[in-house]
Amino acid sequence: MPILQNAKKALRSSKRKFGINARIKSQMKTAVDTVRAAMSPENLSEAFSKIDRAVKRGLVHKNKAARLKSRAAKSAATGVTPVKAKVSKATPKSKAKAIKAKAVAAKKEK
Repeated sequence: MPILQNAKKALRSSKRKFGINARIKSQMKTAVDTVRAAMSPENLSEAFSKIDRAVKRGLVHKNKAARLKSRAAKSAATGVTPVKAKVSKATPKSKAKAIKAKAVAAKKEK
């Protein structure tokens, strides 16, 4: 816990800013998801607004914002949601466990 008066004030300020920034970022993500789910010009306009607001606050890099806006506009124009590439969630430890489990199963079969 901070001891000095200016450190206490900085802590209060950072907590307040964290709450505001989290809300803005959440609204941005929700707006982008809404565009992907229900594509309409109103949803697209709102998403662009939320993305720009997040960039203005420094919560999102301008290149990421441009990418999000481009994908949202493209999906709204074509009516097709872009497909995400499948990402394996297996970590090296879980892969090692899976290999070991296969080896044990192979030994049991013999």
